[in-house]
Amino acid sequence: MSELILHHYPSSPFSEKIRLVLGYKGLAWQSVLIPSMLPKPDLQMLTGGYRRAPVLQVGADIYCDTALICDVLEHAAPEPTLYPPHAKGVARILAQWADTTLFWTAMAYNTQPRGLAEMFAGLPPEAAKAFGQDRAAMSVGMTRLRPSDATAAYRSYLRRLANMLEEHPFLLGPAPCIADFAAFHPLWFTQHRVPSLAGIFDATPVIGEWMARMQAIGHGTMHKLGAAESIALAAKAEPLPVAASEPFQDDHGIALGTQVSITAESFGLEATHGELIAATRMHFSLRRIDESLGTVHVHFPRIGYMLRKLEA
Repeated sequence: MSELILHHYPSSPFSEKIRLVLGYKGLAWQSVLIPSMLPKPDLQMLTGGYRRAPVLQVGADIYCDTALICDVLEHAAPEPTLYPPHAKGVARILAQWADTTLFWTAMAYNTQPRGLAEMFAGLPPEAAKAFGQDRAAMSVGMTRLRPSDATAAYRSYLRRLANMLEEHPFLLGPAPCIADFAAFHPLWFTQHRVPSLAGIFDATPVIGEWMARMQAIGHGTMHKLGAAESIALAAKAEPLPVAASEPFQDDHGIALGTQVSITAESFGLEATHGELIAATRMHFSLRRIDESLGTVHVHFPRIGYMLRKLEA
């Protein structure tokens, strides 16, 4: 596999999830820092519209969403595994819950007024206003928990995670799996970005011990790369051929070769347009042709994304 290039920003919790997975697998990677808010012209040139962090680039193949990125990294380095055979299904389901329900509960707690004041301490008021407007545009139509409701739910979820950790060092056994990385990153945001709110962990000390074990994994071997360099690498590369071994799974009545759009179900609704070249049981792939890049393949997981045919 070509060099792994992660487009991310330091305070992004989902990026922390992937940085730790890279560390767990002992992988070397290139770091391209992107803005936390729009505009993101270099990233969106690669993705065709998708804007959420992180994005993994491997040559001219662009992988969106951490669920798919984790599968790509598992293929690149199968050991140590993220998906232990004895708990593969439950690990994926627990990870999906953590990336959705737990994440949004934690963020509603983290972004209460005291948390926002800490996040933007020392910055002009315009910074907090711009961030709020950016995230409001990303979450149109979403129902957000009030801080009081989020606090109650967060406490309950932490107790349930603590119950699991009373049995073994990690959520599903003696070694971390995909569920640990997914559950860790929203808690990491509380601990590192809004530490004045981290007292919520005091009632479950086993959570703090687990977080220390997760943090100790580290981020692997990272080298900095400029956005322009990553774009040049994509332009020089050819996308990987679509795997013939993965059968076409047609759930939409949309044939391969059709011009389509792919959009997230709920958060970050910028669409990516392109030619549908793969629809497997796990992911969608689009071929895009860009004046500056040439041909790139952009990949999304099935779960969490909507596929639509573009009308001529």
